[in-house]
Amino acid sequence: MNALYTAVATATHGREGRAVSSDGKLDLQLGIPVEMGGSGQGTNPEQLFAAGYSACFASALGLVGRQAKVDVSDAAVTAEVGIGKQGEGFGLAVTLRVELPSEVDAETGRKLVEQAHQVCPYSHATRGNIEVELVVE
Repeated sequence: MNALYTAVATATHGREGRAVSSDGKLDLQLGIPVEMGGSGQGTNPEQLFAAGYSACFASALGLVGRQAKVDVSDAAVTAEVGIGKQGEGFGLAVTLRVELPSEVDAETGRKLVEQAHQVCPYSHATRGNIEVELVVE
């Protein structure tokens, strides 16, 4: 693959530190969620992953929608990223909830969501590695 763009970010002190992008546009305090024994102050890697995946998937949906000549520009994608014990370490699971415009019929919407799942770079990266559930609303 020839990268068209490469994002660069550095995290220090793990889940209780800071994450900063090389261009300075992202500069976040990190914190462990209360559910995992932390203070809940700051964002966490799962929230960042959810934001990236939902934005990327929405773009992929827009691409396949344009190709099919179906307007999905008002669609919303919500990514729910769960973390839990898996074997000796931890694992992730994702649910992608896609809310389509009311003008898009259920069958067409389901096909477009499945096609988006085939072209989205995040879906490529996770395929075979973590469980990803697609929910069309």
